[in-house]
Amino acid sequence: MNKALLVYPKTPPSFWSFNYAIQFQGKKSAFPPLGALTIASFFPKDEWDLKLKDLNVEKLTNRDIKQTDVVCISAMNIHLKGVEKIIKRAKAHGKKTILGGPIVSTHDPITLQADYLIEGEAETIIESFLQDLKSGKAKAHYKAKEKPPLTLVRLPRYDLIKLKKYSSMAVQFSRGCPFNCDFCDITKIYGRFPRVKEEDKFIAELDHLLNNKWKGPVFIVDDNFIGNLPAIKKLLPKIEAWQKANKYPFSLFTEASVNLAKHPDVLQAMVNAGFNKVFLGIETPVKESLMESRKVQNTVQDLNHAVESIQRAGVGVMAGFIIGFDNDPENIFSIQESFIQSSAIPVAMLGLFSAIP
Repeated sequence: MNKALLVYPKTPPSFWSFNYAIQFQGKKSAFPPLGALTIASFFPKDEWDLKLKDLNVEKLTNRDIKQTDVVCISAMNIHLKGVEKIIKRAKAHGKKTILGGPIVSTHDPITLQADYLIEGEAETIIESFLQDLKSGKAKAHYKAKEKPPLTLVRLPRYDLIKLKKYSSMAVQFSRGCPFNCDFCDITKIYGRFPRVKEEDKFIAELDHLLNNKWKGPVFIVDDNFIGNLPAIKKLLPKIEAWQKANKYPFSLFTEASVNLAKHPDVLQAMVNAGFNKVFLGIETPVKESLMESRKVQNTVQDLNHAVESIQRAGVGVMAGFIIGFDNDPENIFSIQESFIQSSAIPVAMLGLFSAIP
């Protein structure tokens, strides 16, 4: 039986880590490492003994590394320094390292020091890689040739984590976004046509969470929940029916584009299904900066009115903002502050514009 140690690096303080806020809840981390849990389901149980270490929840010990055959790391850009430390520790103990996740898709592979790199969405390549690894013929770099249909996705291995350590759980229905904002890596990695799971498969994931004794917040981590509107309109009534049948065990939240405000029927269906929050990419109230970055969907409606419409429907708004566009005026800080205050957004992420590697 081969042993694999799946490691998710510690996330530095950031909006999405909620490092300080979750302390008031008595939790260790806001979200579980859904990518690692999903890929873990592709390791044959009769061949692999898996252990997962989320460094946001617990420490990685030398004993953990010594007792495994290979160290597998799933990471995002923000984890780069943590990834380097994990790889260095693993190599010090003579262990091979495998690295996957968005960090591989957005960095020059030469700069990443893992023994094996898995680039792109792994569903179409993970099994052949594991077979190559087993036979001693594994290559240094595997790259997905296509964006896989989400019919290939398997149930996440929630059994590998301690659910009570997390503030919320995570599930996914779609990947990709129809828009093409310059500063966003989503369309570069996952494409502009949102691929979706079958509704019954998504409902099975909710069952899976409930069977693992979870009750509470669930984050639907889609890049843009309404990116594929026809699919969402079919899904929401099924979520509502499931919630009613199970006495609403989950409060749901997700990410969406601001044009959600133009679809009151979808908003009402979300409320009926148990959604109480949504994260919007507003970025800036300065129209010239939105046009510069090709975020044109935010220029065709009044942003204050859009936020108000969503909140009046019963869905609270969290939002992301960016400072550092070429067209930002000198008083951009006060402009952003005034907009956030006037639109009554209680949770706002303000970040510096930066290019992906």
